[in-house]
Amino acid sequence: MSSARLPPAPASIRARFAALRNIGPFLALVWQASPALMLISMLLRLVRAVLPVAALWIGKLIIDEVVRLSALPGHPTDLSGWWNSHALGALTAYVLAEFALAILSDVLGRVVGLVDSLLSDRLTMSSSIRLMEHAATLDLEDFEDAGFQDKLERARRQASGRMTLMGLLFTQMQNLVTVATFAAGLVIFNPWLILLLALALIPAFIGEAHFNAQTYALDFGRTPERRELDYVRQTAASVESAKEVKIFGLNGFLTERYRDLSESFYTASRKIAQARAIWGGVLTALGTLGYYAAYAWIIAGTLAGQLSLGDLTFLSGSFLRLRGLLEGLLTSFSSTAAQALYLDDLFSFFEVQPEILSPPDALPMPAPIRQGFVFENVGFRYPGAERWAVRGLNFTLYAGETLALVGENGAGKTTLVKLLARLYDPDEGRILLDGQDLRNYDLDGLRGAMGVIFQDFMRYNLSAADNIAVGRIAERDNRPRIIDAARRSLADQVIERLPEGYDQMIGKRFRNGVELSGGEWQKLAIARAYMRGAEVLILDEPTAALDARSEFEVFQRFKELSAGKTAVLISHRFSSVRMADRILVLADGRVEAAGTHEELLAQSGRYAELFELQAAGYR
Repeated sequence: MSSARLPPAPASIRARFAALRNIGPFLALVWQASPALMLISMLLRLVRAVLPVAALWIGKLIIDEVVRLSALPGHPTDLSGWWNSHALGALTAYVLAEFALAILSDVLGRVVGLVDSLLSDRLTMSSSIRLMEHAATLDLEDFEDAGFQDKLERARRQASGRMTLMGLLFTQMQNLVTVATFAAGLVIFNPWLILLLALALIPAFIGEAHFNAQTYALDFGRTPERRELDYVRQTAASVESAKEVKIFGLNGFLTERYRDLSESFYTASRKIAQARAIWGGVLTALGTLGYYAAYAWIIAGTLAGQLSLGDLTFLSGSFLRLRGLLEGLLTSFSSTAAQALYLDDLFSFFEVQPEILSPPDALPMPAPIRQGFVFENVGFRYPGAERWAVRGLNFTLYAGETLALVGENGAGKTTLVKLLARLYDPDEGRILLDGQDLRNYDLDGLRGAMGVIFQDFMRYNLSAADNIAVGRIAERDNRPRIIDAARRSLADQVIERLPEGYDQMIGKRFRNGVELSGGEWQKLAIARAYMRGAEVLILDEPTAALDARSEFEVFQRFKELSAGKTAVLISHRFSSVRMADRILVLADGRVEAAGTHEELLAQSGRYAELFELQAAGYR
C-alpha cells in the first residue's frame, strides 16, 4: 500500500527544518490534552522568564549602593554604626527584594515541574488514545503490510516518547523572553556585544543540527531491525515461547542474534557520539573565545570610568547568562528540529486513511437477511502478491443455510471469509447481499451482524467473562448473556472448574492468571460468536485443538443453535462438515465442486479423495 511505504529519511538541512511544521499540530495536541494545565504552565513560565534579569539588576543596584556608601566621608566602620546611621534603607530594600526573588524563583520552579508532569501524563494518555482510535479505523490490508508495521512502531514510540519535546518548547518560550530582557540591557550599553555573541554561537548550532539529523536518520533507517530486536528479546523470555526455547535449546541462538543486532546499533551510535563530542568541543571553544572578547571590553570600559562596578557586574553577568541562554536556545532549537522529525512518524501515521469505508448513503444491514450472499466472478489477490488468492468465484450462500468450505491449505477458504466480512474488497467481480453490492451497506452494521471466529483467534489475558464478552463488548455487564453464550459453546464446563469462575483471570501474563489448554481456549473463543448474537456465524477452523468427540459435540451444538441463521463452517474434518446443508470444495482459489456430503462422494472427485484419505487414518 502506497501510504504505508517506508519514506526516505530527510537528508538536507532544508528538509530537516521543514519538519518544524509539526510544532503547531503538536502544540494543538498538548492543548487538547489539557487547556487549563497548558495555560497555567505558560503563565508561570512567563513570570519566571523575567526573574533572572530582575535579580541581576537588583544585584547591580546593591553593588552600586555599597560602593556609594563606602565612599561617604566619615562613614561608620561597623555594622551597628551603619544601622544607627539610618543610611541602609535602600540597601536593605534591595537585599530583601533579591531574597524574595530567589524564594519566588524556587517556588515557581517546583510548581512548573508539577504542572508539566501532570500535563505530560495527560498528553501521553490522549496521544495514545488517539493512536488506538485511528488504528481501529484502518484496513486489515494496512496491518498485514511490513512497511506499515514499521510506521506503526515508530508512531507508538512517538505517542509516549515526545514528552521531552513539550518541556523543551515551553522552556524555549520562557528563555526567549529572558533573552529579550537581557539583550535589551546589553544593547543599551553596546549593540556590538550582541553581534559578537551571535557570531560565536553559529558554528556550534550548525554542528548540533548536523549530528541531531544523523541520529534521526540512524533511528529511522533501523526501524525494521529495532522491531526484530524487540521480537528476539520477547521470544527469548516469554511464557508463550518458553517451552520451545527450552526443548530446542534456542536460548544461545536467540541471545547471539540479540547480541549481533544490539552491537550493530551500538557501533553506529558510538560513531555519531564520538564525532559529536570532538566537534562539539571545538565549536564550543569558539563561543568561549567570543565571551572573553566581550568580557575584555567590559573590563576596559570599567577601568576607563565609563562603567560602574555595578555596571561591570550586570553586563558581565548578563553576557554570561545570555551566552548560556542563546547557546541553549540554538542547541535546543536544533534538538526541536530533530524531534520534529520524529513527530513526522506520528503525524504521518495519522495521515494513513482506510480504503474500505461506508458510502455516504449507506444502506442499513437487512434484518433478517432474506436472500443471502451471491459471489459474482469474485477475484482477489493480496497487496504485493502475484498469485490470485481467489478468482472466478461464483456461488450463493442462501439465507438460513449452513455452508461448509473444504479444501487443501491455500485453497482460498479464509480469504473468502475475509471478503464476506468485508475485511477486504474484491479486485474483480462483486459480492451481493439481498441483491445489493456489499460495498453499499453500512460497514459497522455489516460487521456487527457477523460473528467470526478465526483459527488464530486472540487469547485475551482477561477474565473468563471478558474473554467471552469481547464478542459483544457493549454487553460486558450482561452476565446472563455471557453465561448463556458459554453454555452454548460448552465453555461453561471449562469455567466451572476455574477457582473464581467467570471472574478468573485467564492466561499467565498477569498475576493469579490460570492457563488453559488449546481446546479450552477454543471453547471460550467460540462462545464469543454466540455472545455476538449475529445473523451470520462464521467458524474458520475453530476446533483444531479439540479431540474428535469434543469437536463433534461443538459442531452438533453449532448446527442446532445456528438454525434459522446463515452460517459458514470451515474444517478439515469431514465428520464435521458433513452436517452442513451444502459443501463447497475449493481448489486454487476456485469452486471446484458443490453439493451435500453424499453428492460429493458420488462424484468421485477431490472431496471423495480427501475423505477417503482421512477415513483411512482411522481404520
